[in-house]
Amino acid sequence: MKAGLSIGAHVRVSACASGRIAAARRADGTLGRRRPRGLVMLALLIALSLASIALLAGLDVWALEKQRRQEEELLFVGNQYRLAIQRYYLAGRTLPATIDDLLEDKRFPVPIHHLRRAYPDPMTGKTDWQFMRDGNGIYGVYSSSDRVPIKHANFPRLFAFFDKAQTYSDWKFFYPPPGWRGNTAAGVPSAPWSQSSSMPFIRPPGSPRR
Repeated sequence: MKAGLSIGAHVRVSACASGRIAAARRADGTLGRRRPRGLVMLALLIALSLASIALLAGLDVWALEKQRRQEEELLFVGNQYRLAIQRYYLAGRTLPATIDDLLEDKRFPVPIHHLRRAYPDPMTGKTDWQFMRDGNGIYGVYSSSDRVPIKHANFPRLFAFFDKAQTYSDWKFFYPPPGWRGNTAAGVPSAPWSQSSSMPFIRPPGSPRR
């Protein structure tokens, strides 16, 4: 009788031990499967983080490049207004009262077009130029943007004073009529150039450099 009980007890103990071993093996298998999945998820998170950093860096580079193109356009367009004001003045010895006068100068039997079109401000995308006036006449324009320029050097000699600009609104494009001495109170320097050198060539944006 005792022998039978001992055998039964041994069988139960062996079964319990076998159950524990099987359970441990299943647990090890589960952990083994979880570890690779965890590593895969970690690798994906790292890859996503790196991709996000690269994307943000690319956006910064794109934004800087866009702003540089806008600066080139501002230099070109601002100079077009300045040249139009100069041509208007030299044609009749008076300054234009409005931009429309530059588009169609009606002082003559056949109207003269000093400005091809009313260019928008490249920095704002709008025709919201600020005007520099001498009485009722316009002698210059400048941007209404208060953004900080990227470019601070290598300007055409005519616009050399742009290197001290704090914002794009400091890039003032103006024509000084003969005898004009400037308005230092308004932040406009006296003209450092002669009339013979007052029409510099500025390349249109995107044109190849020689």
